[in-house]
Amino acid sequence: MAGHSHAKNIMHRKAAQGAKKARAFGKLIREISVSAKQGLPDPAMNPRLRAAVKAALTANMTRDTIDRAIKRASQGGQGEEYQEVRYEGYGPHGVAIIVEALTDNRNRTAGDVRSAFAKHGGALGETNSVSFQFERRGVLWFPGLPDKADEMLEAAIEAGAQDVESDEEGHEVTCAPEDFFAVRDAMEARFGSPESARIEWVPTMRIDLDEEKAQDILKLIDRLDESDDVQNVYANFEVSEAVSQRLSA
Repeated sequence: MAGHSHAKNIMHRKAAQGAKKARAFGKLIREISVSAKQGLPDPAMNPRLRAAVKAALTANMTRDTIDRAIKRASQGGQGEEYQEVRYEGYGPHGVAIIVEALTDNRNRTAGDVRSAFAKHGGALGETNSVSFQFERRGVLWFPGLPDKADEMLEAAIEAGAQDVESDEEGHEVTCAPEDFFAVRDAMEARFGSPESARIEWVPTMRIDLDEEKAQDILKLIDRLDESDDVQNVYANFEVSEAVSQRLSA
């Protein structure tokens, strides 16, 4: 079980199961606000904002809430003070971790992230201290569609994607970051909106963990996810399918 896989990712499953709705919505609104502030407030003309809006709709956020967030940002309100920051470090058992955040107070966020690492057997490092073990990729996840594997592969290749991994749970499409928006739009036109679509840090080197060690990592990831400032957490661990099922139970 790869640490980055949408089909089998313990991190994403636990985040989806455990995150409080208000916190999750707050992070989505923050991304919408920053996206609208950095570009045009029209999702049709702003690919990042379009992706943020689709993620919010997938999470069942109302269109009115989304429109209010875009309006506030475009009028100079919420979003103007947020900065994008990335933290890197090692969790317990040598697992490399990348944390992406949007913050209006870098000192607060850095202190919170550093404390989380320290309290859970890890250590925050310098920028680029672990990112060499990852690469940037566009990743789209289409759940279900069990009879569409061949069609999905053909469409993805035509759209410019690099690979498609299919199993009984769904299909993961990966592409180069510069091709992400074109691939996403082409695949969406053919198969409908993906459950998730974003540019991620995908590990190129992975550490195999048993159940006990995986639990240690998940405690740190859960703690990081509790921060309102933290948007995404990536780690280079993997566990067996049997361990995955026990941890997901």
